[in-house]
Amino acid sequence: MSVPFLPGASPNKQLGRERFHKSQHFDYSNGVPMMVGSEKPGIGGDVLVGQKIKPIHSVYPKGQGSDLPSWVAFDKQALCFEAYFQEAVPEAQDEKHRIRKCNIYFFLEDDTVQVVEPAYKNSGIPQGTLIRRHRIPLPPPDDDQFYNVFHFNINQQMVLYSRTFTVTNCDCFTKNFLTRLGVHVNDPTTAPEDPYTNLRQQAEKNMNPFRPYEKRDTLKQFLELDCKVLRFYCLWDNTESTIREPRQLILHYYLADDTIEILEVVPPNSGRDRVPKFLRRSKLPKHPSGLVKQPGQSTDRTVLNVFASPSQGKRYILDSLKTGAVQEEFYKDCDLIVGGEVNVLGRRVILADCDNFTKDYYRSKYGIEDFTPVHYKAPVAPKPRRFVPPYNGFGSEEDSLSSCLSLQPKPPRKDLKKIIKKDRCGLESNVLIFRAKMVTANPVDRARVFIISFYLSDDSISVFERPQRNSGVIGGKFLERGRVKKPGQAVFKSEPSEYFKAQDLYVGATLCLNNKNFQLLHADEYTLSYMEKHDEEFPIANLGNIFSKLRSIPVEKQSEIRKFLTLSDPTNTGLIPFESLRGLLMGLDCRLSEHEVLVLGRRFSQYEQPEVDVGLMLAAAQDLLKKKHFQELPDMTRAFAYRDQHKTGRLSAKETRTILKAFRLPLPENLLGGLLSKFADGDEIDYHALLAGINWVEHPAPPVMAEDILKVREMNSSNLYYTKLFRGD
Repeated sequence: MSVPFLPGASPNKQLGRERFHKSQHFDYSNGVPMMVGSEKPGIGGDVLVGQKIKPIHSVYPKGQGSDLPSWVAFDKQALCFEAYFQEAVPEAQDEKHRIRKCNIYFFLEDDTVQVVEPAYKNSGIPQGTLIRRHRIPLPPPDDDQFYNVFHFNINQQMVLYSRTFTVTNCDCFTKNFLTRLGVHVNDPTTAPEDPYTNLRQQAEKNMNPFRPYEKRDTLKQFLELDCKVLRFYCLWDNTESTIREPRQLILHYYLADDTIEILEVVPPNSGRDRVPKFLRRSKLPKHPSGLVKQPGQSTDRTVLNVFASPSQGKRYILDSLKTGAVQEEFYKDCDLIVGGEVNVLGRRVILADCDNFTKDYYRSKYGIEDFTPVHYKAPVAPKPRRFVPPYNGFGSEEDSLSSCLSLQPKPPRKDLKKIIKKDRCGLESNVLIFRAKMVTANPVDRARVFIISFYLSDDSISVFERPQRNSGVIGGKFLERGRVKKPGQAVFKSEPSEYFKAQDLYVGATLCLNNKNFQLLHADEYTLSYMEKHDEEFPIANLGNIFSKLRSIPVEKQSEIRKFLTLSDPTNTGLIPFESLRGLLMGLDCRLSEHEVLVLGRRFSQYEQPEVDVGLMLAAAQDLLKKKHFQELPDMTRAFAYRDQHKTGRLSAKETRTILKAFRLPLPENLLGGLLSKFADGDEIDYHALLAGINWVEHPAPPVMAEDILKVREMNSSNLYYTKLFRGD
């Protein structure tokens, strides 16, 4: 059905157009200004009426993905065609023409063409590149255009510089590429035979040269298998000789040229001289003869004596059939196997074992999986124990031991890896700190407080005494930092002394430092967290070990524990005070230490927010605002009234926090959150009551003590969550 040519009824060709430029119609050619508008397209690149634009390069269909230029998308990609051309030979008598085969390469990135003729032996014609790589123009009258990808196909003729080439075949990549472009690829054809070339080949076959050429191509084997060597560990069975001693050998088989090299393993203090090689690298014969071959006996050629005459001399000819050649077999890689034997010039060598590369080689090539080694080595004799003289008391034990190990004593080596790993790094101090007291009958010493620090980088210990006023004892450094020996060890002994380690320090442990006994009472938060985090290093903080001790409690005592927990928690909340549980666990016969009970308390504790008086919280807030001289309460009241458009006296918690944050109310987060929760009704805050409560000018609160302010700030208490602990989790 036809549509009338009216506005809106005809298709608009400008829809979707992005290019509206006009091509340039004037240009310079050889320095002369000329008009080239006839070859330029119209507005937006459209072809004008009656105009035919000749493409400069091959136009490939757009594919999916990024639009890359041809010189990037088709880089190092070329189409390969097989072709031939016929060349006339007017001056030769034996041939009238010759058929010359060549390869045509079309490079997709820039539409360049290259023609190469393969070199043939004894052709007498300069061969190689016939046409160098460049863009080739089409034959006249289209010589202003160049060959592109659509001009190439199989079983057709092409004229390249007045020489006609017939394309016969192409490779798989070329065929697939042309097919994807939509080109119908013709069936391949064969090149005609050259009569003169066939005549020469027939003549060469009938020729019987006196010295026939034998080609032995070993280059491929060398290039593929160079630097690849099979290694076998061997044993020379020398039991028949007067000196019956097994000799260890190493056999190297070079895959590049099938040669064998044997080295001897000379153990130390064996009394033998070290020789460079047991067998130099060469081919090893399977059946060696006892006689030494004379010069010329083993050769690659055999000579036939035709006749010998005193007058005419002697006549010889090479035997092409090699009737008198000596056939000699040599060992190959297929003859070598673990557990087999090799005849090395009359010596019986047993292949006992091989390396991993040799095993992989035989698995991949021959499918062998059995590489059971032959045990021929005697068991290694145990090394005699070295007796170290006892410590003489001079210097440290490590220094004295260094003088016994070498004539030139060296300083003892430190564990640098441990020092670097356990050194202070940012907030990780890697120092365990405990608070301790001295175990003694002296009442003055019992009141002294000590800080024991254990440095994980070098296992050293330092003790510092906290000074106390009017105690009569001067505080300060009690023990210099260093490693401390455990008590009860002999001084002059050969074995190294044992020092205190990190696992020996825990809450409740007793240490003997400088002949003084110290009991560890408590540890700081970092120490407890570090030991719980690295529970594989500290068994005392491992919950698995603690639970195993709890499971060892007898059944009759478990009922008593349940009764005690029921009496301690009558409301069945699942929580009891920590001190009650500590007394229960320490009274059981399950060998739990003070530190293990503390780990349980920290692991199963539950913190609850205590109830604090609203008046006390408001008094503390007014005290802070008074100290900060906060005077923006009237402006804050007007801001709340402005945001309360419905005049309900309530705002959401988010809006309330936004206004308080805008006026920078100087209250801590825990106190502000507690006040908002007290004046909250669902998700809304009664801001009139909140502002009246913190207004220290109009509604002053009674003064508060320092203890009440601390109580408001802490607002934490801890109980032990025992339900999970005693139900077997």
